[in-house]
Amino acid sequence: MSDTTRARPPLGRTLLRLFTVQGSWDYERMQGVGMGVAEEPLLRDLRRGGNGTAYHSAVARGAHFFNAHPYLCGLAVGATARAEHEGLPPEQVERLRTALCGPLGSLGDRLVWAGWLPLTSGLALVGVALGLGLPAILGFLCVYNVGHVALRWWALRAGWRYGARVAVALREPLLQRATAISGPAMALAVGAALPLVARFLSGDFHGPWRVAFAAVTAAGFGLLWWRRQALTGLRLGLVMLALAALAGWLWP
Repeated sequence: MSDTTRARPPLGRTLLRLFTVQGSWDYERMQGVGMGVAEEPLLRDLRRGGNGTAYHSAVARGAHFFNAHPYLCGLAVGATARAEHEGLPPEQVERLRTALCGPLGSLGDRLVWAGWLPLTSGLALVGVALGLGLPAILGFLCVYNVGHVALRWWALRAGWRYGARVAVALREPLLQRATAISGPAMALAVGAALPLVARFLSGDFHGPWRVAFAAVTAAGFGLLWWRRQALTGLRLGLVMLALAALAGWLWP
C-alpha cells in the first residue's frame, strides 16, 4: 500500500462532485465524464514525485464509459481510485469499473427507485391526506434527502475502503437488510396512502359525482392495463392533469 492511500483522502470534495455526475451525461459514455470529474480529487496524490503520467492516465480511465445508479456511483469512484493508488494494472481497473455497472444499477433501482423513494412519497401522501399539509411535504423532502445523501456517503467511503475488494461492501449486513425491507415497507406505505388519498381527493364530490370519480379512476386503471405496452402511469397522469386544467378553465 502506498503512502497516499494512508493519507486522509478528499472524500468530501469528491462527494460534492458526485451530485453533478449526470450533468455531463451523453449517449457515448453515459455517466463516464461525470465519474471522471468526481474521481479526480482522489487521484491528485498520484502527481507526487513528478509522476504526471500516472495521474493523467488514471483521470482518463475514470472518464471512460460507466452507467449505474447515480446514488451508488461513489462506490465505483472510491474503489477505482483506491485501485489506482495501489498500482493495479490498467486493464484490471477497467474490468473493475465494468463489473460494477450491473450490480450497482440493480441494487440502486431496488433500494431507491422501488424502495426508499415510493416509501417516503407514500408516507408524505398519508400525511397530506390526514391534514398535515405543508409539514408533510417538508418532512418528505428532509427525510428522503437525508437518506439519499447518507447512501451516497456510505458508497463513496466503502469504495475507498475496499478498493478492488469492493464486492465485500455489497455483502454488508446493513445493506442487505435495507434491501430486504425496503420493498415490503414501500408496499405498506403506498397501500395505506391509496385509500386515504382517494378519500381526500373525492371529499368535494357528492352523490353521482363521487360515482363518476370512481368510474374515471377505474377506467384509468383499465386503460393502463389494456395499453400497458405503450402507455405509462406518468403519461396518463399528465394527460389527466391537462384535461383537469382544461375542464377547470371551461367550467362556468
